[in-house]
Amino acid sequence: MNSTIALVILIAYFAMLIGVSYYTSRGADTNTFFTANRQSPWYLVAFAMIGTSLSGVTFISVPGAVGGIFKGFEGYKGFFYFQVVLGYIVGYYVIATVLMPLYYRMNLISIYGYLEKRFGFWSYKTGAGFFLLARTVGSAVRLYVAAGVLQLAIFNDLGVPFEVSVAITILLIWLYTFKGGVKTIIITDTLQTTFLVTAVALTIILIAKELKLDFGQVSAAIKNGPYSQIFYFDNFNDPRNFFKQFISGAFIAIVMTGLDQDLMQKNLTCKNIGEAQKNMFWFTITLTVVNFMFLCLGALLYLYANTEGIAIPAKTDDLYPMLALNHFGPIVGITFLLGITAATYASSDSALTALTTSFCVDFMNVENKPEVDRARIKHRVHIGFSVLFWVVIVIFKRLSSGDVITAVFDLAGYTYGPLLGLYAFGLFNRRPVRDRWVPLVCLASPFFTYWVNSHSQQWFNGYVFSFERLLLNGLFTYVGLWALSGPAVEGQVAVGRHSKVA
Repeated sequence: MNSTIALVILIAYFAMLIGVSYYTSRGADTNTFFTANRQSPWYLVAFAMIGTSLSGVTFISVPGAVGGIFKGFEGYKGFFYFQVVLGYIVGYYVIATVLMPLYYRMNLISIYGYLEKRFGFWSYKTGAGFFLLARTVGSAVRLYVAAGVLQLAIFNDLGVPFEVSVAITILLIWLYTFKGGVKTIIITDTLQTTFLVTAVALTIILIAKELKLDFGQVSAAIKNGPYSQIFYFDNFNDPRNFFKQFISGAFIAIVMTGLDQDLMQKNLTCKNIGEAQKNMFWFTITLTVVNFMFLCLGALLYLYANTEGIAIPAKTDDLYPMLALNHFGPIVGITFLLGITAATYASSDSALTALTTSFCVDFMNVENKPEVDRARIKHRVHIGFSVLFWVVIVIFKRLSSGDVITAVFDLAGYTYGPLLGLYAFGLFNRRPVRDRWVPLVCLASPFFTYWVNSHSQQWFNGYVFSFERLLLNGLFTYVGLWALSGPAVEGQVAVGRHSKVA
């Protein structure tokens, strides 16, 4: 693709987002930034969450993984990732029926306020701190993916170094989020989700045209090809095993959506719990369909490359960008650029807003300050996290290796695990804990998880942990909290699904 065309597309795209930001942020205050004044229509929230959940990592890595090799397992081809997606459905049901009613009943801005009411000050700060770490690193990784594509499509030809192009990217995000916050994000992410889904659908159509296949032939080619297998029940040690993938998917959804301020912040902008649950229902259906579209796209990309004799890149994340920008012509190239940009910014802008919200509410206590002070603190924190994003992305570029989506979930297994343990312990028993020791338990759990993971093949007859590291981490945290707890005091109950603090 011509870099000038790509640059014009990028400028027009951000001009649109900044225009939307100007319109939605008129009269905005910090309540607008944090909660959108709790007036968001559920259908906009549901659609906006698609872009936030998928990100540029999904846009590139899921299609590439259809024909890839995973950590030494030969022949690791197929739609195995859909087993994880099926697990998501169970996780989202738990979120809608257990976590969201709790958050609405407690009228939370930051969902980690629950931990303070259930356990105490140090548990609260620990939970919020793990979110800040997990979301900062995870979102920076996602933004790194798109920054690399934009570098290839635009900035290399212009002679702009990667570090400078990343700074430009983050500045553009800051420009359209700094005032309207989550109210602006819901509208811009709705637009960006539209671009993302359109890009996938249009790419599938244009590849089918290149291969001279109609809809029925496309379906048959995918079904009868070497990439369409979904379920893997053999060899429990294989990371593709259905039970490992499905269970991990359920818990990944719970922690990376239900225990994540980023996704829950959007849910909490709905008018009431009924609308929020309706949003979660339609979000689940739409996300499942869109993920399946990504897998079909991946199968078609590999079929096209094999048909045309195009060498598959050593790094599967490079397959879709390489074909879209160099082989499919300008329409697919433009569509791809819009899709990857939309996918990435729908995730990154939301994360920047959520990180700012969490830090302001959980660590700066802005709820108890005058509006002038709230606005000043929010502004400074927003700038601070923008700079931190840049630093983490530059570091990751120097250290990056392997499949990016695997790296993201690896990080999630170690950083979201303590949150899983904290919430599970708080929701499902009444025992109080020694609050001041909770940070030590939550810091130790990831190290124990890493230690067990490093020796699992030796200790467990060749067993290899995959996404289920998340469960192991949460279990260590739960056990540690139990060791710090005492019997429940009469009259004191857990702040759970049907209970309150007496």
